[in-house]
Amino acid sequence: MSAARIALGLLSGLVCFSGCVHYQLGTGSRVTFRTVYVEPVVNKTLLPQSQPLLSTQLRKAFARDGRIALVNSRAAADATLTVMITDYHRDVAAVREGDTGLARKFNLTLGVACTLRDNRTGSVVFENRNVSAVRESFTDGGQLQSEYQTLPLLAESLATKVVHSALDVW
Repeated sequence: MSAARIALGLLSGLVCFSGCVHYQLGTGSRVTFRTVYVEPVVNKTLLPQSQPLLSTQLRKAFARDGRIALVNSRAAADATLTVMITDYHRDVAAVREGDTGLARKFNLTLGVACTLRDNRTGSVVFENRNVSAVRESFTDGGQLQSEYQTLPLLAESLATKVVHSALDVW
């Protein structure tokens, strides 16, 4: 009787875990290019110093993802990513308790238009794809200081979304 229970237990375990055989970590998507050149970011807003910050965050996000390699020139790349900052605005999310005319929290939005070109074929993978990110900014220490501290986090979040937009197949 105990041998039958052991056999039934093993059979149950095999049936339960057979679905995990083909499990794969990561997104499972395959891109058609192995290298990418990220052009310097262009800024069409009034947000100063945003280009180098977003350019750096984009490169870090591609390096962190690891599916493709970054190169330093368009000639050495299989694909080229162009990013243009098209939107930066703040929306009041909460007002001060003592004075409802003053904001306590803003939602900061940073938006870009991205174009990805395949350098080998000359074809456009996608053009002017809009990607945006939103972060909260509390003005307790002053609005300018709050936005200054939130901008790197906002750029990092946006860069991650741009990388997923470029590399993930859905």
